[in-house]
Amino acid sequence: MAIPAAQIGHFLCLWTPQLTPIDALQQWPFAVWLRSSPFAYPTLETLHIMAIAMVFGSIIVVDFSIIRRSALASSGLLLRTLLPWTLAGFSLAALTGSLMFLARASDMISNRAFIIKLVILFCIGTNAAILHSRGKVDSSNALTRAQAAASILMWLAVVACGRWIAYV
Repeated sequence: MAIPAAQIGHFLCLWTPQLTPIDALQQWPFAVWLRSSPFAYPTLETLHIMAIAMVFGSIIVVDFSIIRRSALASSGLLLRTLLPWTLAGFSLAALTGSLMFLARASDMISNRAFIIKLVILFCIGTNAAILHSRGKVDSSNALTRAQAAASILMWLAVVACGRWIAYV
């Protein structure tokens, strides 16, 4: 049985193309609320900056201790003391960052500073995984000290990219 042309035309007028995943994220009611609330997004940004301060503050203490060949770094005491703070800060930064992305996904996905920030974060994670996969941190090892220096530089780049997101 053939479908009358009038019904096909009516169906085509009602049909809309599928949303991209990014558009779907941005149209999610929670994302709309994050954008429209006068307090939600600024609160997320504030928490994100505090979380980054926790991460960077604990990382820089450990990395400078490694670079200086401190006995505290080689003993593992400093790592064991600060690692919970680093992980808590990173978890909060990842959560708040993900929510900020959700609110402005299409802007973020096309922002070069945001993409560079994500690439650098991947490099930081890889650097840390390699460092810790070698066993106990030995601050007398030149490679370990180079990784600590690279870590500091990469975290500084992440902070810089985070600021540039608003201006690129």
